[in-house]
Amino acid sequence: MRFLYVEEPLLNHPKTEAIHKQTGATIIPIERYGEIFNRHGSHFRLQKKQAALILAEKKGKRVYEIPPSYTIGAKHNYYFSHLLNCPYDCRYCFLQGMYRSAHYVLFLNAQDFMQEIDEKITDEKTTFFSGYDGDSLALERYSGFLETYLPFFAVRPTAELELRTKSHNIQFLLEQDPIPNVVIAYTLSPDPIAQAFETKAPSLKQRLKAIAKLQDKGWQIGLRFDPLIYVKNYQEYYATFFEDVLSLVPHPHSITLGAFRLPPSTFKEMERVKPKEPLLAMCQEKENMLAFAKEEEMLTFCRKRLPQERLYICA
Repeated sequence: MRFLYVEEPLLNHPKTEAIHKQTGATIIPIERYGEIFNRHGSHFRLQKKQAALILAEKKGKRVYEIPPSYTIGAKHNYYFSHLLNCPYDCRYCFLQGMYRSAHYVLFLNAQDFMQEIDEKITDEKTTFFSGYDGDSLALERYSGFLETYLPFFAVRPTAELELRTKSHNIQFLLEQDPIPNVVIAYTLSPDPIAQAFETKAPSLKQRLKAIAKLQDKGWQIGLRFDPLIYVKNYQEYYATFFEDVLSLVPHPHSITLGAFRLPPSTFKEMERVKPKEPLLAMCQEKENMLAFAKEEEMLTFCRKRLPQERLYICA
């Protein structure tokens, strides 16, 4: 990492100093992260080759309500993003159609996030999802996300935290006692699909190895088959894949299935960024979304092969 963009009030922040010492990157002061991250004319693909880190404060709203259909069992569901963007380069990732920039934004005002999370917690179980706008664990060596947020959730038993990830960067978790209301949720795809479409992400083998270690330590594991990717002979790939994963994790905390769906505006931007992407060429418009023609067929096939009592469809 060559450049570290830092909002001026954060230039002397302990986290800024720690990351600078780690990376040796050149610090470039900025007023607000948007002047770099939302800059017109940014080229996502070029920036992806050498992404910089932007340290910022998140202003305004920080915790967002999720529609009831996106749940892993709780009545109340929210997401928050301490990090924007991801070091992986999955061909189906909606982030390349949502952001102009491939740089990473790390928000350092954790206390403000936690205060807002506290305002949402009730006596009923409430789930907070991290990893929507960026992988929860992939940049942990810079973010210190786990060290900051796990103690907070550990003393709030009705607040469930889902850490969505593809990362095998789990050393910090292995050094901690498991927290009952924290779920390590792995996004998984059959190996041929992972190799073809999940560029720069840890392999399926690496992810399953990480899952085994976390499970042995006592952490709760979530299985996220989301998005389902259409390929020829998908039935053969997914049927065998589900058997293998469930033999490793016979009692997951939860399982989710999700189709590959994009709003037209995101689809259009992804098409601009990757005009020759075959995945996008297979999509058709349906209910004001772009999806694979065989979306329903895939969901039906996969749903029948998974334990129903822990299964949630993200529709």
